Amino acid sequence: MSIKISAADVNKLRQQTGAGMMDCKKALVEAGGDFEAAIDYLRKKGAKVSASRSDREAQEGAVIAKTTADGKEGVIIELNCETDFVAKNADFVAFAEDIANAAIENKPASLEELLSLQLNGVSISDRVLDETGKIGEKIALSTYETLSAEKVVAYVHGNNRIGVLVGLNADGEGVEEAGKDVAMQIAAMNPAAVDKDDVDQAIVDRELEIAREQVRAEGKPENMLDKIAQGKLNKFYKENTLLNQEFVKDSSKTVRQMLEQIQPGLSVTTFKRKMLGS
Repeated sequence: MSIKISAADVNKLRQQTGAGMMDCKKALVEAGGDFEAAIDYLRKKGAKVSASRSDREAQEGAVIAKTTADGKEGVIIELNCETDFVAKNADFVAFAEDIANAAIENKPASLEELLSLQLNGVSISDRVLDETGKIGEKIALSTYETLSAEKVVAYVHGNNRIGVLVGLNADGEGVEEAGKDVAMQIAAMNPAAVDKDDVDQAIVDRELEIAREQVRAEGKPENMLDKIAQGKLNKFYKENTLLNQEFVKDSSKTVRQMLEQIQPGLSVTTFKRKMLGS
């Protein structure tokens, strides 16, 4: 005996899941009209789509950066898909925003914990599979990072392609705006570290070795190599450490000097920068 599936039932399932009309009808037929079983069917369809596309590159998507209401903590998430067309879709971006909001609200300790959180009664990991089945592209939540400080400012650049969190050591008048300027600087200039002492020693050693080889190639005496190499390293610090960089909105001052003018002692304690697909 065949089960009669009404258009209203199909539409109801479509509203609940976002799946296509024909997929919803087939799911209800397969499930004998049972909505929960039909939803499971659609999720399984999503899982199969995900598995069949596991070899596809998902390098497009959306990076979202957000802070808590008190400005003490921030999160960055990256939700990936395969094509720029999907990445710009309003529903896809809204889904990424929902994930970031769930992270802000629940403060999971890891990406795995974030994936287990519930959105409207469904785990984020299952929602990712649902979206895979609905869209027909590989969808993956690849990044979850957090940052805490006395003041955290978030910035998203270029149609959700770069997300930045900046941690500052104080709050107060003008700090939010200054933090936004610093975040924009980080997005544009991609500094290697906050200050000289924060640069990884391996990077310092590599820069010194490159500088020495450059000086040798120029025919300079061996006894001058280290002195000239140190000068080149100082130039590297000026160009690649945030507080020592020229402030992009006013090149007459460094980022450190700009922050000092906003509030004596104001400085960046840490930052995170996430570029889509990197």
